[in-house]
Amino acid sequence: MARTKEFDPDAALQSALELFWQRGYEATSLTDLVEHLGIGRASLYATFGSKHELYLKAMDRYAETHNPPLLSELSQPGPALPAVRALVRRFAAEATSPRTRLNGCFVTNTAAELGAHDDTAARRVETSWEHLEAVLHSALVRARAQGELPEHRDPHALARMLLVLLQGVRVVGKASSDPARVRDAAEQALTLLD
Repeated sequence: MARTKEFDPDAALQSALELFWQRGYEATSLTDLVEHLGIGRASLYATFGSKHELYLKAMDRYAETHNPPLLSELSQPGPALPAVRALVRRFAAEATSPRTRLNGCFVTNTAAELGAHDDTAARRVETSWEHLEAVLHSALVRARAQGELPEHRDPHALARMLLVLLQGVRVVGKASSDPARVRDAAEQALTLLD
């Protein structure tokens, strides 16, 4: 007779996500995971597979919880440009907040740590970035159609620029002790939307 799980796999996955997000992939050992999740090594393997598979599942969970709010934020009816500006400013605020800046963004952290040598993680990073770029592009196309964005502005190029800015904001915010550096860069980038 098969034994029933003595833990909640969903809660364990969330806990693994938080640990990986805080420490990174390489700095999180299997022992760390077993202790943090409060489950045995055999249960961890049986439920999630290897440490790498668990990390990829944590990336998927992060995307599931962070991508829908972005879409919702940028697809509200009415003017689109204020929502884009608010998003950029929110990313800058999060990147410089003492509460959130040290963890950074899970996707950005993964790109920096694993992107060059882990094709599977790099594909997930790219998928996340494509999603953010598409959501920004859609909002900017709407803004131009509604007369908020000048006709000569290219929504596709602006969406790409904002994607790169937002990822850079996360990296610089995590490492810099000067929050004005991030805020000034974000505000300067927003002038391109005028």
